[in-house]
Amino acid sequence: MDLTGMVVLVTGGTGSFGRQFARYVLSRMKPEKLIIFSRDEMKQGQMQQEFGPHPSLRFFIGDVRDKQRLDRAFHGVDVVVHAAALKQVPTLEYNPIEAVKTNVMGSENVIHSAIDQSVKKVIALSTDKAVHPINLYGATKLCAEKMFVAANAYSGIHGTKFSVVRYGNVLASRGSVVPLFLSQRETGVLKVTDDRMTRFWITLDEAVEFVLRSLEWMSGSEIFIPKIPSLSLMELAKTMGPQCRIERIGRRPGEKIHEILVAEEESENTLEYEDHYVVCPVIPPWKLNGHLTHGHPVKGGFRYSSNENTPTLDRERLKEALDHIVA
Repeated sequence: MDLTGMVVLVTGGTGSFGRQFARYVLSRMKPEKLIIFSRDEMKQGQMQQEFGPHPSLRFFIGDVRDKQRLDRAFHGVDVVVHAAALKQVPTLEYNPIEAVKTNVMGSENVIHSAIDQSVKKVIALSTDKAVHPINLYGATKLCAEKMFVAANAYSGIHGTKFSVVRYGNVLASRGSVVPLFLSQRETGVLKVTDDRMTRFWITLDEAVEFVLRSLEWMSGSEIFIPKIPSLSLMELAKTMGPQCRIERIGRRPGEKIHEILVAEEESENTLEYEDHYVVCPVIPPWKLNGHLTHGHPVKGGFRYSSNENTPTLDRERLKEALDHIVA
């Protein structure tokens, strides 16, 4: 979707996705405004220094827990990308109420403010951990998904459209295993939780591009899922530290062996395309738009899981991605 001439706001805009989204959009498009909404003034200051003065770039201090602040920030906004979340799995297992306040109640505030301020489109970022969740992070993102899908039913005369993008681990995002392995590599020992573990992987650029495409396609209430490669944690460790010793430390609280992007229970409502899936809503109101009429229903009982997925992220492509990140 071309955001030229639009007012766009990204919640959690100083995070890994938000920064890359800003780089991508400002280098290729001419939005009227691109508003970075986040609660950390230091990260905003760092981002301002990194990007330098830009006529379209704005910074707005605020927290998604504060609806009044969101109302002010959303005034005159055309498109909202909701990327704000607490997401560190072990931390949230020990701080569950904080996770609910940001990921669930904060999402509720985003929905209400978007409707009240007549935002045209809102797309929320979700995760494979929302499918059959076993940790609190996944459970809160599942709640957020349900809320954004249902929000279309009560946007009323405002006409605000809400959809969701669900994808896997972002390669080298802040707090992910890649930066951790990079720091551990200096010690000669990489600590792996479970050598059976597999994950879906997507680069930041791929995530940004898919979000922009989903914004263009969306008619409201869909969950868009990219087809992305999988990789075992052991393969990642061996590629990043071929000379390192591997130490197995056991799974952390709330970790799965494998992740799922489309559950079997969703298969009856899932359409497949060349490079993505769309989980269609089961609640009204919803109509197929022109894009979605070309999808093919998946087979009943279909499941898109990281251990059964093809293709895998081959070592050559992984090395290229890692070299780009380190550079």
